[in-house]
Amino acid sequence: MRNEDPKFNHDYDLMQLNIQRMVRLLQQILETSKSEAGELKLLVAQGDVMRYIRETAESIEPLIAKKKMKYTITCQPESMMGWIDTDKLDKIIYNLLSNAAKYATENSEVTIKALTNKNFDHIIIKVSDTGKGISPEMMKQLFKRFHDGDYRKSHTIGTGLGLALTQDLVYLHKGTIDVESEVGKGTTFTVTIPINKEAFSTNQIDEQHKIDFDVPKNSIMDINAIIPDINAVQITAVPDDNQAHKILIVEDNLELLMLMQQLLKAYYHVYLARDGEEAFEIVHKNNIDLIISDVMMPKMNGLELTLKIKEDEKLKHLPIILLTAKTQEEDEQLALEAGADDYIIKPFRIKDLKLRIDNIIENRKRMQIESISQAENEKPVEKPLSPNEQFVNRALEFVHEHLEDEDYDRDALAADMGTSASTLYNKLRAITGMNVSTFIRDIRMKEAKRLAEQNPTIRVSDLAYSVGFHDPRYFSTCFKKQFGIQPKEYLENLQRSTPEK
Repeated sequence: MRNEDPKFNHDYDLMQLNIQRMVRLLQQILETSKSEAGELKLLVAQGDVMRYIRETAESIEPLIAKKKMKYTITCQPESMMGWIDTDKLDKIIYNLLSNAAKYATENSEVTIKALTNKNFDHIIIKVSDTGKGISPEMMKQLFKRFHDGDYRKSHTIGTGLGLALTQDLVYLHKGTIDVESEVGKGTTFTVTIPINKEAFSTNQIDEQHKIDFDVPKNSIMDINAIIPDINAVQITAVPDDNQAHKILIVEDNLELLMLMQQLLKAYYHVYLARDGEEAFEIVHKNNIDLIISDVMMPKMNGLELTLKIKEDEKLKHLPIILLTAKTQEEDEQLALEAGADDYIIKPFRIKDLKLRIDNIIENRKRMQIESISQAENEKPVEKPLSPNEQFVNRALEFVHEHLEDEDYDRDALAADMGTSASTLYNKLRAITGMNVSTFIRDIRMKEAKRLAEQNPTIRVSDLAYSVGFHDPRYFSTCFKKQFGIQPKEYLENLQRSTPEK
């Protein structure tokens, strides 16, 4: 495709990046599955072990350089013969170095040292970084499979497989792996594995072949892939309509960032940022209409960006959609507390994202028009209810009838409406810009406010229960998100403003 139609090179880059990322993830998953089933097998060949380690470490240098870190490779001695499984060793080296690069900060140092013991029958590989270090609590879980590490605090991502697989591969060699770390100073991993022929059984030894230095390193084949400059492709192929809305996409996953830009640029002026700090600068320099931001990012994450924007008087009107792979209710609560207008769980369909963008923008326009109309004392023209308005009114009636029922959800409303859950979702989304859960919650919140105004002395917990919330804390979170004030504070204000009888 590159040769036949090279003008789409940007699209081909996106395809290549995603393919290589998927290959690497599948390799790790397959290796982990083999390890769990006891099917990982060693096949060692003879060759210059130190040369192999150096060349493997050098091929990872672009990954370190991309993060602007100092990188040092040391092999003592420079050359030494031994027996190793190159497929397993490059995975060990890649995982340790990529982990160091992930947690080390910009301008810090990453080093790899390969040494030998006094009998020359073992190699000792030390991978160090001068990064944030690992807390004692996290050290206890470090090699646990699917453990997600300090990703929230470090604003990075991972599968939770790398270190667990590394430990399995080291143990497969009958070796050892140790780690020393000090918070604020850095971390050192030390791997020791045998390289003498006697350490391996007959079926683990390949006598027919030597180490082939021309074979690509399986785990690091994607390191030298082209990394497009996102700043060079911003605002390209924008819609002809000069009135097209300006949206800012904030995402540190390059593949997803490029994909969203590619699919949305036909409808909007698209700006791109790789982290919250960069996004905040773009927002100040451009008249952005809406922000789509990942939650987990380096430097400034999506929640921090949302809080910073909502605290800024000039920017707090900006609608924000947060994207996250986290599925827990507490994560949605955090997004709402930060002031996000919508919350989408990955993976998602681009057409659903576009629908939410359009609905949020249109709702904001509608609110502006209504405000202007009220300010000018214009009375709305009365007209018969449209089919859509009748549909929404029926849904409103059903929700109000089950207001105190905390179990009244999407499926229950769909059953009452005589439609499928998916049809109800699509219809409400198209008419109101809200999904079914948000629609029900919006009604509960408005009713809570009305009840509070009727009875300012009501307790917050009773108010929550009366509109179907079994958790008063989550009710308070939703109330503040909807009206910008905690229910307790709102009730107190009502009590102060109500004249004593």
